[in-house]
Amino acid sequence: MDRILIEALTVDTVIGVYDWERSIQQSLSLDLVLATDIRSAAATDDLRLTLDYAAICQRIQQFADVHQFALVETFAERLTECLRAEFPITWLRLTVRKPGAVPNAASVGLEITRGTLPEATQGPNA
Repeated sequence: MDRILIEALTVDTVIGVYDWERSIQQSLSLDLVLATDIRSAAATDDLRLTLDYAAICQRIQQFADVHQFALVETFAERLTECLRAEFPITWLRLTVRKPGAVPNAASVGLEITRGTLPEATQGPNA
């Protein structure tokens, strides 16, 4: 299984547990690894046969524009559910970082993995 990468995608959204956070937009930085088989797309040079990362990035920004969550954990889980429902993604790793959330840390965040990789592709980096 091949993997599509989207790295350091910045989206602005309302996120946070404090009252002052609920009235402003803050930036989140996202890294995604999306499993798919690219062989058909590569053989035919046809975008429709792979994951369209531009469309995925656009959908992520739309999601961030519409939803407001207190927790980064909720943002990550709901975004993952949205992407897996709308795109042919069987497995993904999503890292969400919230820069400046904690003094003396460049960012805080989390990484979640959802779905199943075929046995042959699972290894130390899966």
